Amino acid sequence: MITGPSGVGKGTLIGELLERLGELELSVSATTRKPRPGERDGVDYHFLTPEQFEAHVAGGDFVEHADYSGNRYGTLRSELERRLERGVPVVLEIELQGARQVRRALPEAMAVFIAPPSLEALRTRLLGRGTDAPEQVERRLRTAEDELRAQREFAHVVVNDRLERATEELVAIVRSALAEGRGGEPGADR
Repeated sequence: MITGPSGVGKGTLIGELLERLGELELSVSATTRKPRPGERDGVDYHFLTPEQFEAHVAGGDFVEHADYSGNRYGTLRSELERRLERGVPVVLEIELQGARQVRRALPEAMAVFIAPPSLEALRTRLLGRGTDAPEQVERRLRTAEDELRAQREFAHVVVNDRLERATEELVAIVRSALAEGRGGEPGADR
């Protein structure tokens, strides 16, 4: 699984990872947040109403789920099971709360924390992408401060200071896990 603060570049790094290691597949997370321009339901996220999300929680359909910056996110069990049944290594892009839940449920899952070079760099990225209102950016930054303190919980931390360097480091970590036979578990570097 791959985790880190909002705006740190997890999605970009994961895109590079999937391109370089074609045997991996990304698990599509569910969320209650509204789609951003260009995002597609079932491809970028499973966009659910709060009521639909809660029904999945009540039904035990999530491997993990969390509240993050005023929205809910989760990994549907069905997203993992259909890939694992085919022997496909799964990459999860999840928030810190979810990563902790997955680690408790599946301690063999590999986890990578993506960190920004600085909190100010993260602020610049969040403002630069222009997808959130200023108050939402501030909420994400307050959450990020707490998340950054959690880096020490992870055996693998990649600082996303330069995309190519960070991508190479992430790819090396995942290749190593795949070579050790840990690639088929949920969270094998997502």
